[in-house]
Amino acid sequence: MTPYAAPAPGQVHVGTFVKTPAPQVIEVLGLAGLDFAVLDAEHAPWDRGTLDLALLAGRAARLPLLVRVAERSAGAILPVLDQGAAGIVVPHVDSAADALDAVACARYIGGRRGYSSSARAGAYGTLGMDETIRRGDGTVVIVQIESEAAVAAVHDILAVPGVAGVLLGRADLALSMGLTSTQHARVAAATDHVLQAVGAAGRLLGVAVGSDAERERFVAQGANWVVQGSDQGLLRQAAAALRPAAQPSAARAS
Repeated sequence: MTPYAAPAPGQVHVGTFVKTPAPQVIEVLGLAGLDFAVLDAEHAPWDRGTLDLALLAGRAARLPLLVRVAERSAGAILPVLDQGAAGIVVPHVDSAADALDAVACARYIGGRRGYSSSARAGAYGTLGMDETIRRGDGTVVIVQIESEAAVAAVHDILAVPGVAGVLLGRADLALSMGLTSTQHARVAAATDHVLQAVGAAGRLLGVAVGSDAERERFVAQGANWVVQGSDQGLLRQAAAALRPAAQPSAARAS
């Protein structure tokens, strides 16, 4: 795997989601100097084959890749770790029990991760059992806080050994409140509560943002792990910027 170390005190790491299952995207992002990228297997059409190619490309590009798994289960987590992911992002962790379950799926010692030396994570049998386990049990586990229940349980979640940090999911948090805006005052209050709790615990504090201004606002509040946009969003924005301002889209379509 391409190792990934969480930001040191005073550092901010910036990456992006990758939605397009193509290794060339990883190569391009690796040239951009990002600190990491997250393959989004929850909301994009990744499968075991495309994940394998992307994780191989990440090694070639020296870009640490985490995978946001589709669900909190051994069946979703084990394959991406065996394929060499530097870490996992686990959605919908609503309690300490959920966090314990996520960590257990990612750990050999004290956990439920099945051992194989023959995968990429074991350097195809060349590392030996002790070293494979040592590296594997250093995998970064980030849990998503994205419900009212998770906000209420955030201190208990942070107390779970092996949880490196959290990624705040404000859209699903708003939905859990019956809201359709991440800007609502209730979402803002819950966000502040999580930011303060994670900062006090000294864990990795992750946020997903859509703009530079939003990134800087959260960094000022202590965020040190920022997932900004996605490969598709970055492509769309760059493509839109190519259109001359004096050439309205209606004129182009006529």
